Amino acid sequence: MEEIKTATAANLEVFSEVLQDLAATDKDIIVVTSDSRGSGKLVPFGQKYPEQIVEVGIAEQNLVGVAAGLSSMGKKAFAVSPACFLTARALEQIKNDVAYSDNPVKLIGISAGVSYGALGTTHHSLHDYAVLRAINNISIVAPADNFETVEAIKEATEMKSPVYIRFGKKGMPANLQSATVNSGFKIGKGRIIQEGHDLTFIATGEAVLPCVEAAKLLEKEHNISCKIISLHTIKPLDNELLLATATNGKPIITVEEHSINGGLGEAVASLLFQNGCSNKFKIVGLPDDHTVSGSQIEIFNHYGISGEGLKNTALNLI
Repeated sequence: MEEIKTATAANLEVFSEVLQDLAATDKDIIVVTSDSRGSGKLVPFGQKYPEQIVEVGIAEQNLVGVAAGLSSMGKKAFAVSPACFLTARALEQIKNDVAYSDNPVKLIGISAGVSYGALGTTHHSLHDYAVLRAINNISIVAPADNFETVEAIKEATEMKSPVYIRFGKKGMPANLQSATVNSGFKIGKGRIIQEGHDLTFIATGEAVLPCVEAAKLLEKEHNISCKIISLHTIKPLDNELLLATATNGKPIITVEEHSINGGLGEAVASLLFQNGCSNKFKIVGLPDDHTVSGSQIEIFNHYGISGEGLKNTALNLI
């Protein structure tokens, strides 16, 4: 397998750049922030388009309410706030003002998962997939690399239904996909990163990169060929791709920067089990326990969300 392409920028930085480009010709794009202009990499946006950004302060419920109001009047509203607060403090507003009222707000959860590292559990968002999966009429997207980020924002801007897009802080590769695969991007459709026939990794967001690293180790050290799917859209699931992948009967490992409860793994497991699939299956994520503190990398390593950790999980499962 080819070398992983060099990290160029955090997906969040790419989001900001794409939004600036789009806003240059689309005055309906409005960004609403909750004291998160800096952490959301939106300072340049505000400097270029001061009439297209609204600051509500540390008031996440107001953030979502204002964005819903703007959306109801035809504006393309982006509500940008740390994922841990956006999907907890403002959950009722997301449910009622956005999803139930069918306002196509683009909810942007920044510094997601364990990106805040040593700030600890109060600043970790390990619940967001679970709570939003239970709400009707909202898509959930977590781009894995810069390419997926660009395409997700461009598509979300024109969506007529609500969407939640989750970003971390770490620099990510420009494009994780192998040169031998030609799988484009569309919200609601998984993206094949590389083909393989012995085992499948299904991951989302920044958890895709460790799967690529694990696949390299498995191929080099054990001659095990791994398929990798970036399931960037957790809701709606790409049922067709997932069921087709399971037909070979080979082991499947899901990997996510989220609690093992209610996220990607349980969504995939439910689909496969209800359709009679009997593949060996393992969910890798954060356990139902008090999360350790440390940098994102340290936390990932602790819970086996790393090349070495996932390699060992794969060998045990096989």
